[in-house]
Amino acid sequence: MKHEIDLSTWKRREHFEVFKSFDEPLFGITVRVECSQAYKKSKELGYPFSLYYLYLSMKAANEIEEFRYRIEDDKVVCYDSVGAGPTIFREDETYGCGYMPYNEDIEEFMHQATVEVARVKNESGLKFTNAGEDILHYSTLPWVDFTSVNHARILSRDRSIPKITFGKITRDEVKTQMWLPVDVHVNHALMDGYHVGKFIERFQELLNE
Repeated sequence: MKHEIDLSTWKRREHFEVFKSFDEPLFGITVRVECSQAYKKSKELGYPFSLYYLYLSMKAANEIEEFRYRIEDDKVVCYDSVGAGPTIFREDETYGCGYMPYNEDIEEFMHQATVEVARVKNESGLKFTNAGEDILHYSTLPWVDFTSVNHARILSRDRSIPKITFGKITRDEVKTQMWLPVDVHVNHALMDGYHVGKFIERFQELLNE
């Protein structure tokens, strides 16, 4: 479900009007988050760590309204919740795209996500299970401890779906801390650095729990 934002009373109306016409409206921020506690907890719970931090990032994004905003027919709408569209790597060195709806029940989410990963791994080619706007686009580069990311895009399309990319997990010299690179690209017509900062802060809080 979704509802339309009343642009006449929206506090970011002028910002929207300015940035929506940009050739490149997306901006990105790359950070590293500390994830040693989350890694330990995922192992205790028996969850794949990659799915565990994916779930926590989805939870953080769904809590921040701006991450659920989308531009549709020159209008701004807000979805009740947004799922994940992650890239899933295959043994033949290609990847597929999955879809995982957000579920506050982590057990149910893990069950659905595990089934979806297996499904995509057993497919070939590039299929898009969910082509809707109520989604977050995820990529993972587990081979690279990156410091920035750019994306292939069709600039003529006003895509407003946030893009979140995870990189290679590294450890400090004494092996007590684990660091995960995270890149977040969002549409400046819908949010600012403040909102990305809120997302990163909340994601780190969830990783620390």
